[in-house]
Amino acid sequence: MSQTILYARVSTADQTLDHQRVQAEEAGFKIDEVVADHGVSGLSCNLADRPQGRRLFDKLRRGDVLVVRWVDRLGRNYQDVTDTIRDFMRRGVVVRTVINNMTFDGATTDPMQEAVRDALIAFMAATAQAQAEATKEAQRAGIAAAKADAKRYRGKKPTYDAATLTLVQEMAAKGEGNSAIAKATGLSRQTVFRIKADPAAAETALERWAS
Repeated sequence: MSQTILYARVSTADQTLDHQRVQAEEAGFKIDEVVADHGVSGLSCNLADRPQGRRLFDKLRRGDVLVVRWVDRLGRNYQDVTDTIRDFMRRGVVVRTVINNMTFDGATTDPMQEAVRDALIAFMAATAQAQAEATKEAQRAGIAAAKADAKRYRGKKPTYDAATLTLVQEMAAKGEGNSAIAKATGLSRQTVFRIKADPAAAETALERWAS
């Protein structure tokens, strides 16, 4: 007896297994079983290397239907996704997507229909990988921008450390002049002047660069 299996891949906190099942059922699929992997990347981890993804290769039989929200749930690596779908089709498994209601099977023997089907599989797999790589690049750019913003917020790195700052404050409290303090600490007279003028700001600058 054939069965309809929903495969769900939940890779982020924003995605849920329930949401993917509800979407499938609302699209008219009668799901017999749900197989799901949690917290795995579709770009770097092939379907067969995931704990539950491996189960699909063991469970699916000729006549079964594999339902996925879209091909990116199978993976975001072009070669893996195209190889996987073609492998399932050779086994007699029908692969269907909830989004766009696409159906991929190996029943057709017409070469033109096969060519169109294979081209569509390739296009969807390539799109999934391109989207994943674009997302990663945007994340890298966002992290770099955040680091740059944090550096700008911290201002210029102080030329003194905590021990030097303490020495400046102690010598200033004893009435030592800027030149004498500068000579003793190795700081410029301007830096000594700024520390003496606003000790709290000098300490805050050190704290910003402590992390």
